[in-house]
Amino acid sequence: MELEHYGMSRERGYLSHYEIDQVTLPSQLASVVEAAGNLSGLLSTGRVRHWLDQLDDPGLEDWSKEAPEEEVRTAMVHYSFLVQAYVWGEATPPPHLPANLARPMVAIADRLGQAPLLPYSAYVLDNWARLDKSGPITLDNIYMYQNFAGGDDENWFVMIHVAIEAEAGVLLDNAARLVTVAKQGDEAEAERLLVEMDEAWERIYTHFARMTERCDPYVYFHRVRPYIHGWANNPALESGGLIYEGVEKLGEKPQALRGQTGSQSSIVPAMDALFQVGHSDDPLKHFLDELHAYRPVQHRKFIEDLAAQSTLRDFVGKSGKQSLKDAFNACLNQSARFRTRHLEYAASYINKQAGSIVGNDPDVGTGGTPFMRYLKKHRDENAAQLVR
Repeated sequence: MELEHYGMSRERGYLSHYEIDQVTLPSQLASVVEAAGNLSGLLSTGRVRHWLDQLDDPGLEDWSKEAPEEEVRTAMVHYSFLVQAYVWGEATPPPHLPANLARPMVAIADRLGQAPLLPYSAYVLDNWARLDKSGPITLDNIYMYQNFAGGDDENWFVMIHVAIEAEAGVLLDNAARLVTVAKQGDEAEAERLLVEMDEAWERIYTHFARMTERCDPYVYFHRVRPYIHGWANNPALESGGLIYEGVEKLGEKPQALRGQTGSQSSIVPAMDALFQVGHSDDPLKHFLDELHAYRPVQHRKFIEDLAAQSTLRDFVGKSGKQSLKDAFNACLNQSARFRTRHLEYAASYINKQAGSIVGNDPDVGTGGTPFMRYLKKHRDENAAQLVR
């Protein structure tokens, strides 16, 4: 396995191999790019739908099939933000998404093999750029390109995720190498790669720990998070979903789609695939499995190929080298620690904030995640799968 076959790299991991500020969309999308660039201003008027209703439908069905992938992914960023703003940018969500947004959104999503709303890939993976193009992908040299309302809290939330994804490139590259190394029976190289992964995890936690520096839980919950909700299991949408007007194949039926969530990141699922970690059935596992379909196609394929080809657990389990087993277990614990840290942040940024609002379920995270109830179970199951 090699990362480049999946559009990935050691330096960037799952992040886009290009930077969005260097992609120029065709003139037929000029009004869309302009509206997306001024989305913060449109939202502040209190009648964002009035302005977005005036956009033309550029007719992207043919363009989206033939255009370079970088352009289509960039259009996905802009359109998915406009769609989310249209639905959640005013006090009461509409039952329908108008055809001028629905048709191009579906055309772009179809080309990319993703759902027609904001995914993690458009929110984070393709929505960043470096200020100094010769510098590294670090928090002091990156910015969030497309915003909703904008501001420190929204920017920082995405920037932290970008920094984490960049650091995770080492994990993914080493994971691909470990598939080959395990089959070759090279214990020394396997241990070296695992130790290197453990060190990369520590750098990831350094970034993760900085979330609270410039992203306040109250501001996140009330001013950032509302725009990224989906249409599934959302009581604000009486029909149980959102109708995409003018999209014949959807038959004017409500679409119940999951909202953007950090759980759509492919880092931990790739580690679970490499280490052959499984969880017994429960609502959280079902939810995490469902999110697999929301990932970019190549990222899904990488995870699936890792799961199909990895023999690392058996290789390490049969080894008599305790330091190799220790390195394996350290990385296994790190991936569980990462998921736990994400869920702990969800508790403080969502659970605690939602608990004070009448009618909110504080146990449900972004995207409808039942994150608190099953956390301990998943931790315990992970510990039970260490190599002895």
